[in-house]
Amino acid sequence: MRKPLLDPDVADEAPTSPVLTGYDEEHLVTYIRLLDAAAEDANWREVARIVLHIDPEKEPERAFRAWETHLARARWMTTKGYRHLLAGGAPH
Repeated sequence: MRKPLLDPDVADEAPTSPVLTGYDEEHLVTYIRLLDAAAEDANWREVARIVLHIDPEKEPERAFRAWETHLARARWMTTKGYRHLLAGGAPH
C-alpha cells in the first residue's frame, strides 16, 4: 500500500475505477477531510480552496468538478473502497 500524503494536490477529477487505486491510497487524508467538511455542511468553495488547493474564483468549473468527484470517491471509499484497503490495498 502507498503511504497516504498529508496535504497533496489533486487531479482535476477523482478516479472512477471499481477498484482501489494508488491515487486513492495517496489521497486517503484528502477523502477524510472532504467527508468531515461535508458532515459540517462546509461551503464547497471553501473546501476546494483549502483541501483541494484550487481557487474557485479563478477556476470555478475545475474547482467544482474536482470537489464533486473527490467527494463522490470519498463516499465510495466508505461503502466499497475500504474493503480493498482491508484486503491489502490497490493492485499495483
